Amino acid sequence: MTNLLEAIQNIVHSPISDLVSHYKGKNRINGVGDALEFFVKDAFAGTINAGGESERLVKYSEVFSYAGNQNNPPDLMIRGGDAVEVKKIESYGSQIALNSSYPKAKLFADDPMITSTCRNCETWTEKDIIYAIGIASNQRLNLLWLVYGDCYAAEKEIYEKTRNRLINGIADTQGVDFTVTKELGRVNKVDPLGITYLRIRGMWGIENPAKAFSYVDTGYAPSANFQMIALMKESKYASFSKESRENIEKIVLPGFSMRDVVIKAPSNPVEVLPAKVINYTR
Repeated sequence: MTNLLEAIQNIVHSPISDLVSHYKGKNRINGVGDALEFFVKDAFAGTINAGGESERLVKYSEVFSYAGNQNNPPDLMIRGGDAVEVKKIESYGSQIALNSSYPKAKLFADDPMITSTCRNCETWTEKDIIYAIGIASNQRLNLLWLVYGDCYAAEKEIYEKTRNRLINGIADTQGVDFTVTKELGRVNKVDPLGITYLRIRGMWGIENPAKAFSYVDTGYAPSANFQMIALMKESKYASFSKESRENIEKIVLPGFSMRDVVIKAPSNPVEVLPAKVINYTR
């Protein structure tokens, strides 16, 4: 089974910054966003330099149990492993648009925002989730963050509490025919004929990791030609196979480093968590 450490090794040994040029002849892509998703998928599947599309497809079917769409998280699920959500932004200061889904520390099979195909693609109840956030401009990938959700997002109860307050507030509004939906809700019969309705949709967002983890020594270098920064709890790092850990600890390359840090617990900022940062810059 592949994992984040395996993906990092593949990125370090096969770095691709000019994404569009690399993928234009191999897949139908509409731009750098599509190319970023292919790159992340290839990093986990070990197919960055695969010879042909058929080779990629066979490997994808072995490695992944699900590949999603833009409207429902996640973008990828590793068979028996973690989930991956890919996001593209265009500048170092941009915020991350999450649309209808709030940030996730973990991905749960009973989440109403995932598809039934995702829910039933394998036997699972909970998965760790990786946010793969690429900063890309002029068809090039400048920076790739690989951040585990439990380092980045609070427990789901915190977001659900805010969501439920909004729903209850709208539902209690006099003269409104309100129905709860997967989004936030729907107001029915707005007009005298009763044929117009109003969808109420949350548009969630979260700060860029560069800002969210500005207090951590991640080795962030905005002027680098290409940089990858991975962040995970120490306990997550220890959970990877001994072989994966030994292989990444053997890497001796200019610009590659791994360091121990502490991060704020997303649900309780006065608590600190031991974490690992893996950095590759070239």
